[in-house]
Amino acid sequence: MTIRTRFAPSPTGYLHVGGARTALFSWLYARKHGGKFVLRVEDTDLERSTAESVNAILEGMTWLGLEYDEGPFYQTQRFDRYNAVIDQLLESGHAYRCDCPRERLEKLREDAMARKEKPRYDGCCRAKQVSPEEPHVVRFRNPLDGAVLVDDLVLGKMVFDNSELDDLIIRRSDGSPTYNLSVVVDDMDMRITHVIRGNDHVMNTPRQMNILRALGQEPPRYAHVPMILGDDGARLSKRHGAVSVMQYREKGILPEALLNYLVRLGWSHGDQEIFSLDEMIELFDIDQVNKAPSAFNTEKLLWLNQHYIKSADPKRIAHLLSPHIGDLGIDPAQGADLAEVAEAQKERAQTLVEMAQISAFVYKDFEAFDEVSAKKNLRPVAREPLEKLKAALEALEDWTPEALHQVVADVSEALELKMGKVAQPLRVAVVGRAASPGIDVTLYLAGKAATLRRIERALEYIAQREQG
Repeated sequence: MTIRTRFAPSPTGYLHVGGARTALFSWLYARKHGGKFVLRVEDTDLERSTAESVNAILEGMTWLGLEYDEGPFYQTQRFDRYNAVIDQLLESGHAYRCDCPRERLEKLREDAMARKEKPRYDGCCRAKQVSPEEPHVVRFRNPLDGAVLVDDLVLGKMVFDNSELDDLIIRRSDGSPTYNLSVVVDDMDMRITHVIRGNDHVMNTPRQMNILRALGQEPPRYAHVPMILGDDGARLSKRHGAVSVMQYREKGILPEALLNYLVRLGWSHGDQEIFSLDEMIELFDIDQVNKAPSAFNTEKLLWLNQHYIKSADPKRIAHLLSPHIGDLGIDPAQGADLAEVAEAQKERAQTLVEMAQISAFVYKDFEAFDEVSAKKNLRPVAREPLEKLKAALEALEDWTPEALHQVVADVSEALELKMGKVAQPLRVAVVGRAASPGIDVTLYLAGKAATLRRIERALEYIAQREQG
């Protein structure tokens, strides 16, 4: 048997991290077992589904690298197929037409609530012959006795009495199929063997299994993964910050860092924290996923992201860093090679946004000195070292890190000062603050013209302090 999994988002918004984790688990399970991963867009909610949301989901999947083998399939293009199956269920007696007015159904609901019972349809139209010409819905004729056993790969064995499952609507009065019907038909037609989805779908599972069996089909295996919580224990939502996959890209998170973080939300392999994609495929299995919800920890994600920034090829980081540099109004082609910048800054940034911000000095003059850094380092005592550095750097023809290091060392020796007493005022002069890569690399990346211009600016700042 070929394993076939699917990811079936509803395009009513962005691809959120919960959906991305479900997609990842489904993708990993298919890849591990040499199977197929299918993408299906459940866009039957015509009022809320948008083309923008479809694009956002596809963009998120592409950014994460979760390539699908088949699809995307759109439910709105399959209405004829759904209606054919509904007609088949009507003919076989597994479905019936219902013309109960809304008022009657609302009264049923109110009475059940008053008795503190779960609202359910009472089967009023089960034995009626409702004309297809009259306004009606179509209901699935759920078995009245027996039970449905769900052997869930995550949650274990669950039993649902059929007496608790009412005759759900499978076609609305406007002729459109409902979620539970279209999902069943899709899973059947697409030969899905394993349905991995959020545990908010648990109550749909016995209903869908009954429909599949009415169609003569053996249901797939189900795995319901727990929800993701915010750090406060509430369900993850917008108020916790970024929840959209593409928001994490905008915040400078690497896709491999987010994937590594998501796979660890509810699954583990010993104490291992860092997983390559190949390791995920090799080690992951759905029956090892925890039943309990997982809490999202942004600090852990940032730690992982920094690990991947430090270990990635600087050329790849440069490629990903470029748009974040552009967001600062900088053209990275007008200055130092971005891969060299990425290599110099990789130990100093947790995100690409942070890397862009601390690297801006390479490409443009800063607006003002950091006040604390300038007060501490651009004092009158720094004037002579900066003047000698400026003269030596002006004369320097070989603008390399090695030659620049030697200039700073020579000035320090000539003035009988420790290297830091010379390098730190120079760093603040060139960068605007007290933190940057090594002084030789800092000067090399900034370039000769910018370095000399900024030293002159620092000398003017010191002169102003001397005057008062």
